[in-house]
Amino acid sequence: MRIHRFRTTFVSEVVMNGRQVATTLRIMNDVEYLLPLDIYQQHFVHIGTQQSSAHMVPFLEDQKQEGTGLYLINLDETNRRFSTVSNFLSKFKPENILVVSARQYGQRPARRFAQAIGARHIVGRFIPGTLTNPRLPSYIEPEVIIVTDPQADQQALSEAVNTGLPVVAICDANNTLRFVDLVLPANNKGRRSLALVYWLLAREVVKAQGRVTDDQWAAAEDVEDWESSF
Repeated sequence: MRIHRFRTTFVSEVVMNGRQVATTLRIMNDVEYLLPLDIYQQHFVHIGTQQSSAHMVPFLEDQKQEGTGLYLINLDETNRRFSTVSNFLSKFKPENILVVSARQYGQRPARRFAQAIGARHIVGRFIPGTLTNPRLPSYIEPEVIIVTDPQADQQALSEAVNTGLPVVAICDANNTLRFVDLVLPANNKGRRSLALVYWLLAREVVKAQGRVTDDQWAAAEDVEDWESSF
């Protein structure tokens, strides 16, 4: 994996996991990091799978992790996509955003994300027809959907496509991007990774809407509280 050398130090300080960390760092290739690089790494956001899809190649490092054979997700791309995805989601009314997660490790983070920004959530089993059958009590009409894993959330993804909803997806190295409109490349199987991904995405969405600052968010939301307890 590439070693990044930082051009400047920090812009402001916040507390995460009991220690001071920088909220924004700038690296030599002019990518502004929303969190220090080591925070992404400590939460294993960059750790992929032993297989990769052709769709995900642009978001992966050139070399696998030594000793494990795991593909590594390019954190430059992940960091850029956080900004792109959060800016996109900030254009919608929160109540019109739906986040889903069939994966156990994604259920608590997805629920906390929805609560933090005011969105809807469906975790665990996704009832068929929720997006397509108006006769169902569970029927809803969101304007955009976030899936934790396109493979695990296949039912929700399929119904979103059938109803013309834009799809945002957290995608690991082995995911295909068929029917995904906006990808956020990240480890979507790890407990710590999913907690940080949803924590940071929520922060960036409410920041883009002018509802919170980095310091206010850090004081109110501890990323460890977003981790699944399974």
